Amino acid sequence: MELENKVRRYYQLKQKQKEIEGELADLRNDITAHCAEQEVSDWEIGNYRVRIVQQHRKEYDHAKLYDALPDPQLWRLFSKPDYSKIASLLKLKVIADEQIKDAVSHKTVTLLQVDKK
Repeated sequence: MELENKVRRYYQLKQKQKEIEGELADLRNDITAHCAEQEVSDWEIGNYRVRIVQQHRKEYDHAKLYDALPDPQLWRLFSKPDYSKIASLLKLKVIADEQIKDAVSHKTVTLLQVDKK
């Protein structure tokens, strides 16, 4: 396949991906809204099982995190907050939760899982 054809196909697939992601978002919103209205988080419909899972995530404020880290060498380890690197530094006790507490906010994310029975 020549390069122009590959570029064309790539473009077509990216457009299709955007359409699919948009439709998935709409369906996800409809399903999670229905579950919220019915106050259910685990539900079977036809041959499918729907589960709503709440996940809690940390989000770091870039500026506050920079101010909270006294050692510029630590800051150079990541140009933007990298959650796995921050978690590793906390686990290794290179930094303490107390140091960065003002740079962290907690976010709850609703995940939708649909499995076929």
